[in-house]
Amino acid sequence: MPKATTTVRTLKVPGATLRYETRGFGPVLLLVPGGGADAALFDGVADALARHFTVVAYDPRGRTRSPLDGPPEDQSPQGQSQDAALLLAALTDEPAYVAGTSAGAVVALDLLQRHPELVRRVVAHEPPLVGLLPDAAQQHRFFASVVETYRAQGLEAAMAVMAAGTDDGRGAGGAGGEHNPPPADVMARVLANLPSFLERELLQFTGHMPDLDALAPYADRLVPAAGEDSYGLLLRRPTEALAERLGSAVTDFPGGHLGCAEQPAAFADRLIGVLSAP
Repeated sequence: MPKATTTVRTLKVPGATLRYETRGFGPVLLLVPGGGADAALFDGVADALARHFTVVAYDPRGRTRSPLDGPPEDQSPQGQSQDAALLLAALTDEPAYVAGTSAGAVVALDLLQRHPELVRRVVAHEPPLVGLLPDAAQQHRFFASVVETYRAQGLEAAMAVMAAGTDDGRGAGGAGGEHNPPPADVMARVLANLPSFLERELLQFTGHMPDLDALAPYADRLVPAAGEDSYGLLLRRPTEALAERLGSAVTDFPGGHLGCAEQPAAFADRLIGVLSAP
């Protein structure tokens, strides 16, 4: 399949400049990456999606290619969803499709909650909203331990703690669960982003609680999604809790927490089917 032509642009938003890529034709599909990742997370799926949609993948504020105007600062789902809203408003006059993964799914949910007029359908793939779980206090302590380990022992030790707590060894849930390592330049950007992710995003996003009462009227636009390889793992459980609270069902996607990178062709096919459903 030939690669779609990609156009790179930037958008000035309050406090930052967002870098985004567009390819394809049709209704807009905004792709929101998880913590530490940028638009390149979706390189494996974007060309297939671009046969059906105008695919927009962007680097959230504060990541390597979307610099802040000032010094580093804590990030929030609300702030990043406002960026997503500004990006959509600049790109289209019609409601858009949105797909977010991990922390990007938290952003996508907040976008639906705060700006439903901008959204046609949202696929939220494994948002780490551990506050929805009955053992929320334990999981908040776990993520705090990851940050504490980073501050005391460094990045490698912190990511090992993260992987141990989110993955039972099957390679589906933890950091580094991808079957095919990303290109060297992409991996370099991810590694450059991880310190900020640990210091300024991890607790802010895992500690976020969506307003379920505000989301409920738009539950028909929301697809709670999780990896087929994630059953029994921590990062799947909030999706199951979210679906139960909103009276919907979990839609399984190929792969695990990083399914769009682990099994990109199958993941893209599933996403196209979900977004094209009546």
